[in-house]
Amino acid sequence: MNENQNKPKQDSPKNVLGEVSAAKSSNGFKRLLSRKWVTPALFMTAAAIIVALMWIYQGSDDTKETTATTTEQTDSAVGNEAVKPDDQALEEVRKGEKLEWPVANKDLLDEVLPFYDANATSEQKAQAVIQIGENTLAPHLGVDFADPSDQPFDVMAALSGQVTRVEKHPTNGNVVEISHGNGLVTVYQSLSEIQVAVGDEVKQGTKIAVAGRNDLERDLGVHLHFSVKEDGTSVNPASIVGQSLTEEK
Repeated sequence: MNENQNKPKQDSPKNVLGEVSAAKSSNGFKRLLSRKWVTPALFMTAAAIIVALMWIYQGSDDTKETTATTTEQTDSAVGNEAVKPDDQALEEVRKGEKLEWPVANKDLLDEVLPFYDANATSEQKAQAVIQIGENTLAPHLGVDFADPSDQPFDVMAALSGQVTRVEKHPTNGNVVEISHGNGLVTVYQSLSEIQVAVGDEVKQGTKIAVAGRNDLERDLGVHLHFSVKEDGTSVNPASIVGQSLTEEK
């Protein structure tokens, strides 16, 4: 493999948004993929990275117990420890609701980092990878929004539910987790001006915070990271927004 063929893989980790310098290396990347012996190797390598590192971002998305122990202990001391929700009651609270984007008007915001879809094209996957540390890549398991003018904007509850976690995470910034029953959880990261506490019951559309900044995605500036989990598994929010989620699984 010559030096030009290696170039996309060297440039990619330097981009926090996972966008593989399309303007400079898109053609070379396509030529690289066109070689039959290269494509399987690239995908096997990417798959190995994603499988090995999925827990890194998945955990940082809403649990990450190994790195957040100190933070959770601090939260517990101030009354922000996680609580176990009453699933049956929460399902009743959100009955008839459809999942909404957690912002007043999505059309006024830019989607600055998409969800990593395993069925997407290679180019789309490359745009949904984040950098953790200097040489580590991981799939982005949420959707990030930012104001075009880098201004703060209100963050709202995507569904009615109960606040089950409020945390100041060392890399993800301020985090709020809302449980909605039946294993459904929405997670909001990179927040400022949090207006809810653990145990609060919130209605869909209630303002819970303002978009802020975090260390992991510092290059995005002021933004919101929004993710959805069903039974602990991250799902693409775009695939379920506008759907009623009260049916039995």
